[in-house]
Amino acid sequence: MAQRKKKSVNLVQRPIRRLAPIFILPTFLAFVIGFVWPFMQGIYLSFCSFNTPRDAKWEGFSNYVKVFADPGFRNAFKNTALFAIVSIILINVIAFMIAYALTQKMRGANLFRTVFFMPNLIGGVVLGYIWSMIFDGILKQYGTYLTSNGTYGFWGLVILVAWQQIGYMMIIYIAGLQAVPEDMLEAARIDGATGSQSLFQVIIPNVMPSITTCTFLTLTNSFKMFDQNMALTGGLPSVIQNGAKLNITELLALNIYSTYNIGKKYHGVAQAKAVVFFILVAVLAITQQAATRAKEVQQ
Repeated sequence: MAQRKKKSVNLVQRPIRRLAPIFILPTFLAFVIGFVWPFMQGIYLSFCSFNTPRDAKWEGFSNYVKVFADPGFRNAFKNTALFAIVSIILINVIAFMIAYALTQKMRGANLFRTVFFMPNLIGGVVLGYIWSMIFDGILKQYGTYLTSNGTYGFWGLVILVAWQQIGYMMIIYIAGLQAVPEDMLEAARIDGATGSQSLFQVIIPNVMPSITTCTFLTLTNSFKMFDQNMALTGGLPSVIQNGAKLNITELLALNIYSTYNIGKKYHGVAQAKAVVFFILVAVLAITQQAATRAKEVQQ
């Protein structure tokens, strides 16, 4: 009987294995054409001066030297790092609190989930312009505007992104909370554990995979932030420090875009910034994944 089952499985798997390349090849070719080739070409162009890829001229490492010597790029990195830290903490803490509340068998929980998730469906540029009008309408009463104060611009961007992403992270946390074994919670209650003890000793350790996912998403989203930054503040206000113009609320992605638009001779520098940007995000994401997954194993 076992041999018959094994033969029948092999008869099914054999044609699948034989025909698998036919189905995989189109997707693989699309991946190479749409990602691998442009990525490799982008790395090559980062060592060149160019207007279009056809007229690229090899320049060596001069573009990278200009990148690390650019005070605007260093300022954008500092802004992005601070923005990422604040956003990761704020978004994940609030999203977890909302998810925890909505899994406590409260009335109207499904309606609240839908309402909290809806901002994630709105485009970043649209959100940026809407929130700029809201903030400027409030700040106008105090004789100032969002783009005239770096602190207001920074926190305005944090509020916008939190409002947009909290609902999405909430859904992930809800899935993690619903997967917590009920027998573990029941055992904790029988042992006399308080609500906070159950939360920190039972629930959070079991939700670590969701925490890993949400932390990864908020980290990468914060570093890749572009459309909201451009629409809300455009990097303004600007100041002059040591003869260099610095945009107080400019993040890395917007800095790369602005560098490219300066002129033809800066296209290679902008491309070099994009490569450095990719390496930076990749290293941070891999490090974060390793750190949080290690805690999953320990738990």
